[in-house]
Amino acid sequence: MAAMNRRIFLGTSALASGAAMCGRMGFAQAASSVSLRLKLDPHKRGNPIPEDFTGLSYESAQLGDPDFFSPDNAELVGFIRRLGRLGVLRIGGNTSEYCDWAPEGASTVDAATRDDRQANVLPQALAVGPDTGHGPAKPRQITPQAVRNLRGFIDATGWKLIYGLNMGTGNVEMAVAEADFVTRTMGDKLVAFQLCNEPDLFYRNGLRKSDYGFAQFAKEWQQYFGAIRQKLPQAPFAGPDTAFNTEWLVPFAQQFKSEAAFLSQHYYAEGPPTDPSMTIERLLRPNPALIREFEGMAQTKRDTGLPFRLTETNSCYQGGKRGVSDTLASALWGADLMYQLATAGGVGINFHGGGYGWYTPIAGTVASGFTARPIYHGMLLFAEAGPGHLIDATIENQRDAPLVTAYGVVNDGGGAGESIKAVIFNKHADRAAHVSVEIGEKAEQARALRLAAARLDDTQDVTLGANPVGASGAWEAAHEETLSLQNGTAAIEVPAGSAALVSFNLGR
Repeated sequence: MAAMNRRIFLGTSALASGAAMCGRMGFAQAASSVSLRLKLDPHKRGNPIPEDFTGLSYESAQLGDPDFFSPDNAELVGFIRRLGRLGVLRIGGNTSEYCDWAPEGASTVDAATRDDRQANVLPQALAVGPDTGHGPAKPRQITPQAVRNLRGFIDATGWKLIYGLNMGTGNVEMAVAEADFVTRTMGDKLVAFQLCNEPDLFYRNGLRKSDYGFAQFAKEWQQYFGAIRQKLPQAPFAGPDTAFNTEWLVPFAQQFKSEAAFLSQHYYAEGPPTDPSMTIERLLRPNPALIREFEGMAQTKRDTGLPFRLTETNSCYQGGKRGVSDTLASALWGADLMYQLATAGGVGINFHGGGYGWYTPIAGTVASGFTARPIYHGMLLFAEAGPGHLIDATIENQRDAPLVTAYGVVNDGGGAGESIKAVIFNKHADRAAHVSVEIGEKAEQARALRLAAARLDDTQDVTLGANPVGASGAWEAAHEETLSLQNGTAAIEVPAGSAALVSFNLGR
């Protein structure tokens, strides 16, 4: 996250019809139903969904507590493993610009930790939420022990790591020393270093002067990159990790395409949370700015060959908005965003979180335990659909249901045979969708899992397959519907404010 006035707001609505949705509280049951036809063509394949597409993002300051990202934190390990056997953890955020490397022998109790202890807060209970950007973050020290524990945590989850370094208030020598230790400790688990967080906002949050632009950033980036590569010739890098400035992507790609493993940028759908117009209705509408960002991403990929990862994203910046970011609506929005990104050619996504931020997928502390927030259930829906290849998915008769979206995925189920998945989102609050799903193939069976709650603004009773996520990420479907099949077509009712995952087993 970045400063309070950090973004050119991205939330203009593209569809006036979405305005008919009810107010935030007390969403009514659907008063009407529309009939739709979803045609999937497994022979028209789109972009792949890699196994490590899913990711989470945490503040670098969380490493100030070495016990948080540790293999001993089995509960958090369980939650992360449940989202996929492969994935990418990103350490960065605003606080990465205020974290100092403390090598062996240096003081390991930083000023912020001393303040916490004086307030009778046990270190092992500390969890760092998303930085709100209202001012400079508390300085934190990152120790070798924290990095060693992080490696154990990464091994326990099976995931890999994107690691943020401090170019904001740090210096080259410190960055080289930290990168050296992280590289030696992480080995092939390290996907990339990122040298900074949202440098396009450095001038707004006081880290650089008002005339700071891409030219100055590129010069600094090259200085840090060159020094680290001199010490570590094979060190991987990514960037520019901008907040919203797509104008930096092309020049960065052009200047550093031979040095970067991938391009990275951030996206927040809404903000600031103090604005009363930041609502569920607004969150669920299509966002023209996101469409433009993805179009620019795809063009840059075509021009330079560099893949793209959304390394920090969520619903409403500054940690989210209560009653919006912690609801079923956020689960529908988040899962749909994952498919939008994959359709545009992105290779991965990292949902930002930590502590008790309203939008965090996993909330809690080591001492108090962890729970899955609604958006986690949306990510779990994506995990259940699985990696594979996107296929052509066309919704017919959609004029009366513009907030219904659908995606098709073909994957190899191993011993279970090849399968086709249809993922359908109904983001309307006032109408159900009766969907006929045609796959153009002979299927042996069609089954459905539902992502649902009583209301779009429900914060507590979100379920997938009629079951919530339990302790340590424990989950299995309590109810899986068998759908009738006729000539490769299955019919399913998708109620207002819900999603459905329809799986066709081809038996081959």
